[in-house]
Amino acid sequence: MAVGERDKISGQMTTGHEWNGIKELNTPVPKILYIVLTIAVCFAVIWTILNPSWPGINGYFRGLLGVDQKAEVAEVVQQAQMDRATWTDRIVSGDYAAIQADPALMTIVRETGNTLFGDNCAACHGTSATGNPGFPNLTQAPTMWGDDPEIIAETIRVGINGSSDDTRYAQMLAFGRDQMLESEDINTVVTYVQALSQPDLAAATDPELLATGATIFAENCAACHGETAKGLTDTGAPNLTDAFWIYGSDRAAIRHSVFAGRAGVMPSWEGRLTPADIKLLTLYVLDLRANAQ
Repeated sequence: MAVGERDKISGQMTTGHEWNGIKELNTPVPKILYIVLTIAVCFAVIWTILNPSWPGINGYFRGLLGVDQKAEVAEVVQQAQMDRATWTDRIVSGDYAAIQADPALMTIVRETGNTLFGDNCAACHGTSATGNPGFPNLTQAPTMWGDDPEIIAETIRVGINGSSDDTRYAQMLAFGRDQMLESEDINTVVTYVQALSQPDLAAATDPELLATGATIFAENCAACHGETAKGLTDTGAPNLTDAFWIYGSDRAAIRHSVFAGRAGVMPSWEGRLTPADIKLLTLYVLDLRANAQ
């Protein structure tokens, strides 16, 4: 094929290349492509001049506009800290009841408290705070040391069996392992404790067995759990008559608790969280409990 031949179909000149009957056309580059490339090059040059770009020996070209993203981020962070300080001060200094009555502050409590809870508490108590095996339901179960906000905040601060010098202590004795009760007595008191929260079981159990269990309970357990087994906030002992069980309500779980004892641990959050964060968590938990009723 001769160079410069014009293709009859397209009207374009050929390059002289042919393969298997296919001729290569010398099609010109579309003008729009030149225009786009020119615009792109101009934009790149202008952008390079106006904004930080080329590195140098002692720094980099900072651009005519003086854009500094690091400074912008630092300014945004500083502004966020100032904004946070505004409502943080109100929460730290405010009375619990007054804060709970303030819709704007409670919106902040729910948003910030949810994040704090997720980062620090959800691993044990669950993302919805309804508890996991070995960790109590914070939304409905009775609080072991009381529902007063200051008491809840103190528990968060010092922990339970934690590292703080002021930590709260909660430990169930190992009545079987330490040979304080015989196996038969343990089985009897377990039946009694199960019957306290299960009326159907109580109705189907021998009254004499329940009476014997009540006597064993009174002699060994009532000092912590109370004569009615509804728990004592002074000792942090849980209520044994309701539907909330930390380690499970089945017979095997209850027997293990009586036989081997229990000593759960809650970290001491003082030093890990600020006083404002501890108060936020307290308000958040109280709000969860109020909305779960």
